[in-house]
Amino acid sequence: MSQLRLNLLTGRWVTVVPNRAKRSTDFAPRAQQVETDTTSECPFCPGSSRPDTPLFEQMGANGEWKMRVVANRYPAFEGDESLAVRNLGPVHVMAEASGTHEVFVFSPEHTVRLDMFSDDKIAELMSALKSRFAAHANTPNIRYTQAIVNHGREAGASLAHPHGQLLGLPFVPGEILEEERAFERFKGGCIVCTTVEAEADSERFVLDNEHAVAVCPFWSSSPFELLIMPKAHHQHLTDASDEALTAVGIAIRDSLAHLVKTLGDIAFNLVFHTAPSHHEGMYHWHVHLWPKLTTAAGFERGTGVMINIVSPETAAAELRSATVQA
Repeated sequence: MSQLRLNLLTGRWVTVVPNRAKRSTDFAPRAQQVETDTTSECPFCPGSSRPDTPLFEQMGANGEWKMRVVANRYPAFEGDESLAVRNLGPVHVMAEASGTHEVFVFSPEHTVRLDMFSDDKIAELMSALKSRFAAHANTPNIRYTQAIVNHGREAGASLAHPHGQLLGLPFVPGEILEEERAFERFKGGCIVCTTVEAEADSERFVLDNEHAVAVCPFWSSSPFELLIMPKAHHQHLTDASDEALTAVGIAIRDSLAHLVKTLGDIAFNLVFHTAPSHHEGMYHWHVHLWPKLTTAAGFERGTGVMINIVSPETAAAELRSATVQA
């Protein structure tokens, strides 16, 4: 069983998951790229000898699956128990890491990327994501759902097949708590709504559509960082209409296409931030996209202060100028 251990210096939980060290790729040398590993069968490809029982599956007209969600074989969070904190000593606080950890396989095609998806495929993807968020919200011990995509080994991906992860947590993570407090402190209304308006014609604007806008945020902490924001104010991803949700997905796809055109097929982390399931305060769901172009070193780790070597204005100008095939 995984454990949650509280860092008393920061007030944030750390998840200790010994079973995940059993994955053969976890401690592979940096030069060994996940994309070039052809020595083992891909468990996400159709016909795999290790089929998983789907928690969610969308079938095509030919009876074959188009996308699916399955349980992670090496879950960081597992179990139906509510968070039960125990003190093991004066500075040792822990809890069982209950919850759920799922893998969202976007496509049966092994080499396709998110930036290659059609509008219809994006609509299906975002609809499936909304369905899983709703399922987690109705699970008693899950207080927050984190959806992520890790692309490339430097970004933490262990398999090249296009996929994301959905983690149902028994607590609200510190990053979200900090964002919630920031929304409450902001006196100008909603931070995201105000940012959408402020960046509409700015140097940091990258692209938009009817329902979403993508910018390199003023406070970018890493090169070519992108913030994708729905234009409509909703606390939860599940509150968005299907049309608006698809438009956010298209903005994500198009942002990735601009990144690929500008920088190549780089590693990246894609992270969805939404209000906790039963949150009633000020919040506006949004998406962070972090290309993995630099490494956080001792100063960043020691201070929490990131060093960005490319200004967001320069990054946005380069991304805007990239010619992307429609």
